[in-house]
Amino acid sequence: MKIDLIVGARPNYMKAAPIYRELLKYPAEFQCRLVHTGQHYDEKMSDIFFRELELPKPHIYLGVGSGRHGEQTGKIMIAYEKAILNDQPDLVLVAGDVNSTVACSLVAVKLHIKVGHIEGGLRSRDWSMPEEINRIVTDNISDYLFTSSRDADENLLAEGIAKEKIFFVGNTMIDSLHYYMPKVEQRQIQRELGVEPGNYILITLHRPSNVDRDEIFKGLFDTLETIQRRMPIVFPMHPRTLKMLQEFSLGRYLELPNLKITEPLGYHDFMKLQKDARLVLTDSGGLQEETTVLGVPCLTLRKNTERPVTIWEGTNELVGSDPAQILARSMAILDGDVKKGRIPEYWDGHTAERIVSILRDRSS
Repeated sequence: MKIDLIVGARPNYMKAAPIYRELLKYPAEFQCRLVHTGQHYDEKMSDIFFRELELPKPHIYLGVGSGRHGEQTGKIMIAYEKAILNDQPDLVLVAGDVNSTVACSLVAVKLHIKVGHIEGGLRSRDWSMPEEINRIVTDNISDYLFTSSRDADENLLAEGIAKEKIFFVGNTMIDSLHYYMPKVEQRQIQRELGVEPGNYILITLHRPSNVDRDEIFKGLFDTLETIQRRMPIVFPMHPRTLKMLQEFSLGRYLELPNLKITEPLGYHDFMKLQKDARLVLTDSGGLQEETTVLGVPCLTLRKNTERPVTIWEGTNELVGSDPAQILARSMAILDGDVKKGRIPEYWDGHTAERIVSILRDRSS
């Protein structure tokens, strides 16, 4: 079976690496090409992750770069179709919900190539999120839907997806967390930043709903200004967030004494910071899952989440973008009011094995 494994943006890499590693165990059964669309393309957002996740140089690199959603999706479709017309795979494996996911899936299905969606069935019910549209479109044209939680199965069935296409397998991001933890433990990033394990807060912030509206953006940073008086905050800053700080003339927040701003970090350093944080504040999807497995309190700065299992079973809480609620829960957690969680079913480090086993059964 010839498989194209698609990556494009940072969240894809951690989901794809365990699949690639597992496929390599069966060279007589699978030929896997790693296809990098170039959606994230610079050193901090892409190259360092390839090295640290032990991924090879991509077999196909499309180099589409940045752009508006429609423009970027269209560029990926045009480039990927050209790249595979003369050497088509039997299966295209996509992960997550970024533009690369939906673009390569659409190309494949129009060429009558089967599609497998890693992390199928997640739903936020928020159609203002481009990722929600990407998820729904990809799920509806996929032949294999590999889900990470039982509610994802229920979402797909409720939308009329055939049961025989749905496979509950677990979470490949957690495969990466388990696999690379020995290397993560060796990192010295806390010493470099001058913080002590268990005595700092980690934050990530990049979603348009939080950073593109100046009133919300300023409210979030006013809250961080208050929290950092209590405990240091480490903030690996997404390029989009830094750009909006400058556009809104909010550069003074960069000078807060206990707000330690860094460039985007590699996987090992970031996971080390996440593992040892007292609290994580985020609007990311993947961090909700990783903190649940690591047992670290997480406040998600959104009104909804496509990963509700991290709330039902994990350490995650939704607090939206309201400064008063963020501040109140942050301070309560620092005072010891910590939500206890448990690790969801099949988040055990063996998801890639289950996925490849299913593909082996179907290819024989």
